[in-house]
Amino acid sequence: MNDEKLLSELLSAWEETYKKGQLTFWIFLALKEDKKYVDDIKIFVEEQSNQTMSCEEQSLYRNLRKFQHLGVVDFEARQGNKGPERKYYFLTSLGHFLLNQFIERNISLFFNDKIKSLIQKEVQS
Repeated sequence: MNDEKLLSELLSAWEETYKKGQLTFWIFLALKEDKKYVDDIKIFVEEQSNQTMSCEEQSLYRNLRKFQHLGVVDFEARQGNKGPERKYYFLTSLGHFLLNQFIERNISLFFNDKIKSLIQKEVQS
C-alpha cells in the first residue's frame, strides 16, 4: 500500500470517529440559533459544517427524543405549511446551560493563542 493511500485511510478513519462525537454539538448549535424543524436542523448541520457532517432524519429524531427525555431539548407543535403539525425543537434553559458549559470546557480552548498558533502553523520538513 502506498503512503498516500494509507494516509487517506487513516485520515478517513479518524474523521469518522470524530464526527460521531460531534453530532450532539452540531444539533445543539442549530437549536441555539432558533427553534427548528428536523429538516432545518439537518440543513444547518450540513451547511455550517461545510458539508463535512451529515445526518439522517432518523438519527436526528432518535437524538432529539433522547435529549427531550433528558430535559435539554423540547418542542412546540406548529401547523405545517401543507399538512399536519410539525415539531419545532429548541434548547431548554438546561440545554443552553449544558451547551455553554461544553463550549467553555471543550471549544473555547481552540481560541487560545498557543493552540491557534499550532493549528495555523505549517508543517516544516
